[in-house]
Amino acid sequence: MTGTKIINSPDDFVRETMEGIIAAHGDKVRLLDDDFRVLLSNYDAPEGKVGIVTAGGSGHLPLFLGYVGDGMLDGCAVGEVFASPAAEKMTEMIRACDRGAGVLCLYGNYNGDKFNFQMATEEVEFDDIETLHLLGRDDVASSPAENADKRRGVAGILYGFKIAGAAAAQMKSLQEVHDLAARALENTRTMGVALTPCIVPKVGTPTFEIPEGKIEVGMGIHGEAGIEVRDMMTADEVAATILEAIEADMPLASGDEVSVMVNGLGGTPLEEQYIVYRAVHTALADKGVAVVMPHIGEFATSMEMAGLSVTVCKLDAELKELLLAPAKTPFYTNLNK
Repeated sequence: MTGTKIINSPDDFVRETMEGIIAAHGDKVRLLDDDFRVLLSNYDAPEGKVGIVTAGGSGHLPLFLGYVGDGMLDGCAVGEVFASPAAEKMTEMIRACDRGAGVLCLYGNYNGDKFNFQMATEEVEFDDIETLHLLGRDDVASSPAENADKRRGVAGILYGFKIAGAAAAQMKSLQEVHDLAARALENTRTMGVALTPCIVPKVGTPTFEIPEGKIEVGMGIHGEAGIEVRDMMTADEVAATILEAIEADMPLASGDEVSVMVNGLGGTPLEEQYIVYRAVHTALADKGVAVVMPHIGEFATSMEMAGLSVTVCKLDAELKELLLAPAKTPFYTNLNK
């Protein structure tokens, strides 16, 4: 019984997704020993380059595995829908991505991922593989500023992947790669809104409810509750609400440069995302804030959830250079920017 989803069996959802990705993009990515739980870059990388890895549950494509490739991630461990991969798979991935300079583990602030990555990095210490951890915590709706360490990592983690990958490609040290990616993430804020729930294949029913004509502000990418439910808003009102929350947490001033991401959650037309971006761009321009390399599209989804998020990443000269550095994965390229 597949319900309203175009799948074969809920039990085969992740495996068949991975098989489809390899069939389509096998020139760019590969499985580790034919294990669909570990995806590796197929691009050549020199000895002495820092490895960049992540891990996370399925259901968020192209997050997390979609950013494995050239100039970004070297590997990704893949879990079930909205569930952390096993520590054993993370361990195998870290070993496969080490080229003698250590490995940066960059992932979202979720308990399962944190626990399993900790076990994995303790295990690879026996192989003399040096690792550092870095968490994405960009969701301003998930915790107030005084408890920012408790915030969820959502779409903004993409900027961490991009900066870390570019720094590693420049053959910077593990500590340097960590510190640059940390600086990017410290200057990244995201907030989302949702109009409809998502359906996990093995569950087959919506994970939550949003009344008709309402919009949930601050919804998480696993269906975590937001901060309030409002009457449906216009695109301009959505943009203003999100920017207000982001700027309250990370003030922007005339002369600042930022990158902006409008991210569809899986069920929002691209046209609507561009209408929201139009409003965000106008509001920032009115403040004298310049946008560098905007991202509009689906970067971190939640199955078929209707809604979107807006991310603002404040740049300095070094972060801007790394953002603009070339990258190519099955789901991301900035080569035409």
